[in-house]
Amino acid sequence: MDHLYAPWRSPYLVGENAPECVFCAISQNPKDDLKNHVLFRDSLCFVVMNRYPYTPGHFMVIPHTHQDSPEGLGLELWLHLQKRLYEGVQLLYAFGAQGVNLGFNIKDAGGAGIAPHLHGHLVPRFAKDTNFMTSIAQTRVYGVDFEEIYTTLKAKAVDHFVGV
Repeated sequence: MDHLYAPWRSPYLVGENAPECVFCAISQNPKDDLKNHVLFRDSLCFVVMNRYPYTPGHFMVIPHTHQDSPEGLGLELWLHLQKRLYEGVQLLYAFGAQGVNLGFNIKDAGGAGIAPHLHGHLVPRFAKDTNFMTSIAQTRVYGVDFEEIYTTLKAKAVDHFVGV
């Protein structure tokens, strides 16, 4: 088995100085939106960059409500999240994505990394974004500057999320 050394993930993995729920902490602290890489927020949800992205531009739509499954949100909030996902796909196409993976991993058994707080992923896909590193070495390469991607998406978000 190959190992990828990533010590900066230690606080996430072991919970050092971590709030009870990282998504609730972001939700409750709009003053830290720039630091937390929030692209958009409204009264029901927020859109934030994934700190451990699958591809450049990977972000999430997250309700402010701490709930682990859609049926606990109520239909109105669930439909609101779907609207934000719809707008997020458009944002990723404007960013240059050639395709998008979109979805929710619900609860631990569903593969959720942060299972107690529901969140939807938008993963931009680009032609040839899977190469030998992924196929043979089971390693992904993130070859662009995260802050630059955030700045680009943040600037474009005002054209795609209604109510910005």
